[in-house]
Amino acid sequence: MRINRTELADLGTFLAIARHRSFRQAGLELGVSASALSHALKAMEARLGVRLINRTSRSVTLTAAGEDLLASLDAPFAAIGSALDVLDQHRDPATATGRIRLNVLEHASTLLLAPVLPLFHARHPQVEIDVRVSNDLLDVVDAGADAGIRYGGTVPQDMVAQRLSADLRWVVVGAPAYLDRQGIPDHPRDLAAHRCLRIRLGDDRLYRWEFERADEQIALDVPGAVTIDNTQFGLSLALAGGGLAYLPQPCVEPSVARGELRVVLADWGPIGPGFHIYYPGRRQLPTGLRLLTDLIREVKPLGL
Repeated sequence: MRINRTELADLGTFLAIARHRSFRQAGLELGVSASALSHALKAMEARLGVRLINRTSRSVTLTAAGEDLLASLDAPFAAIGSALDVLDQHRDPATATGRIRLNVLEHASTLLLAPVLPLFHARHPQVEIDVRVSNDLLDVVDAGADAGIRYGGTVPQDMVAQRLSADLRWVVVGAPAYLDRQGIPDHPRDLAAHRCLRIRLGDDRLYRWEFERADEQIALDVPGAVTIDNTQFGLSLALAGGGLAYLPQPCVEPSVARGELRVVLADWGPIGPGFHIYYPGRRQLPTGLRLLTDLIREVKPLGL
């Protein structure tokens, strides 16, 4: 039985909806609106004479027919995608085209991508990059992204990961006026007498500030009236004398060099895992994503 282009496109639409269980997320993957996907699916169901998906205002589930169709199509479409990805390796990198969708941590966006993207676009002007900056621990597949960038140790175990930076030192900083007024802590436990900018993690937990010196390791639930999940906001508060901030050293180096912030507890600063890019292992990297990864590893904005 021959299949025409419309039917093939409809099957791709169905697969995206079935994988994400969401019209919005499937639309992000395919670059179309949720309403357009809904109309396309209704037309497909009408043409086939069978309902494939149950839709309510709160959920998207597969019917028995939809489950059977997904089981039949998933592997063949994955094989087609892999075959097309192999062809990407034979194209001239200078003429690369396409769109990359990334989900990255805030620190990765400012410290890793911002220094590299201008050079990348100079080399590959036809490649579009769609970056979603979020500290939430999102599933990159469900988010419709090609890849994500996180700190090592937080990458899901079922993903392929590549290191993009050296490990990073974390430091505590405060404004000179704040430190003159409140005093300088000599030991992490001295933070009990300070105002600290508490950190909310992507899974909604409060982060316990970590310290280490020689064989001693400490993790503290520091005191503070303000809780943040944004680095620039934390830096602004620290610069204004609002309290002590706990951040990767590269984030604070410019302010420290200008004398706007001082590092305290310097000999307690721990080394944390560097950034890694990660993606599903079932497919080869799209050309644009491979080129971006190679360029970050070439430029090494945070060492490697």
